[in-house]
Amino acid sequence: MPEALLPPRLAVIGGGPAGLMAAETARAAGIDVHLFDAKGSVGRKFLIAGKGGLNLTHSEARPAFDGRYRERAAAVGRWLDAFDADALRAWAREFGVDTYVGSSGRVFPTDRKAAPLLRGWVRRLKDAGVQFHVQHRWLGWNDDGTLRFSTPEGDTGFAADATVLALGGGSWPQLGSDGAWTDTLVQRGVEVAPLAPANCGFDIGWSAHLANRHAGAPLKPVVAHWRDGQGREQALQGECVLTETGIEGSLIYAIAADLREAITRDGDALLHLDLAPGRDRQRLHADLQKPRGSRSLGDHLRRQAGLDGAKAALVFEVMDKPALQDMAVLAATIKRLPLRLLRPRPLAETISSAGGVKLEALDDALMLRHVPGTFCTGEMLDWEAPTGGYLLTACFASGLIAGRGAAEWLSGRRD
Repeated sequence: MPEALLPPRLAVIGGGPAGLMAAETARAAGIDVHLFDAKGSVGRKFLIAGKGGLNLTHSEARPAFDGRYRERAAAVGRWLDAFDADALRAWAREFGVDTYVGSSGRVFPTDRKAAPLLRGWVRRLKDAGVQFHVQHRWLGWNDDGTLRFSTPEGDTGFAADATVLALGGGSWPQLGSDGAWTDTLVQRGVEVAPLAPANCGFDIGWSAHLANRHAGAPLKPVVAHWRDGQGREQALQGECVLTETGIEGSLIYAIAADLREAITRDGDALLHLDLAPGRDRQRLHADLQKPRGSRSLGDHLRRQAGLDGAKAALVFEVMDKPALQDMAVLAATIKRLPLRLLRPRPLAETISSAGGVKLEALDDALMLRHVPGTFCTGEMLDWEAPTGGYLLTACFASGLIAGRGAAEWLSGRRD
């Protein structure tokens, strides 16, 4: 076939949800799609994320859903206009995967598994003609503009008419998202915000006693009190977990961005926990004043304040002995127990990352302004969201936008 009649060739680099969705969208538009992944199979982080139950998306209505993306709400909202949570659930049904809304509003497949969805998806992509190339780690561009990959057989090149980069952020590098692409893009003049931990735990620096006795203990329910980036007082009820070094869990992940930014700005972040959200301070004070006789203070806290061992241990961790004997001070501390967060946990062990290719470096089709024909999508972009299905939804949606943009750009070049 004469070269002018051949379909344009698109390289999609990265086999996570964003890359797979970009490949599916471009292939449906008639583009010759080649998908590359550094690992031996695609979707590894997707599978691990679904190991305890795949949280595919969230049932929260828009525009509140969009607000979960913070300062990027407007930009991500435009992606969701093309592919929102309802569209994602409908797409999953094409593979025979029905979903349900859990008590927290999170949406799961009925079998809660990621593997059947991924298998069906990869099968459909292969049947549609998408060509997969695994164990191909992207190294950038050769001098002639071709893509350069490292493979078990040595370095190789690939000539593509356009490229979609879906390289992930910097979390869970063992699964392929190691952030090694940042230097390559910066050298091409692309504006990249430094990768930072998101949906992460924080170090506090417990005493050996608390770390050894209570690491892994849940705190539920509690109410977190903190100040956001504008200095406004915020509160949120949920659950978290004590760790050997500090604290983590769904409640902490939901507010991690504010806490991380406070540490960057001030050197540390102050978090208060209400350990007894079901009682106001006056009632708690009255309950604690009841005689405890020969019982220990820990037993008294359990009986009169409803504090389990981990919550009581936190009280003993932050209060000295004289203060523990003052029931008014004790009640006030239980209602607003102060914790000073020193640093987020390392990026490699966090659920997701913030930072990445700045959206200002991209046009509305997610094409790099300084590298025409190269599109970026997924977690490698500079946005973040809490857990709860918001991360995956934006990855799927941005993948569709990038795949559509690449297809339209390639078609325009052939017209």
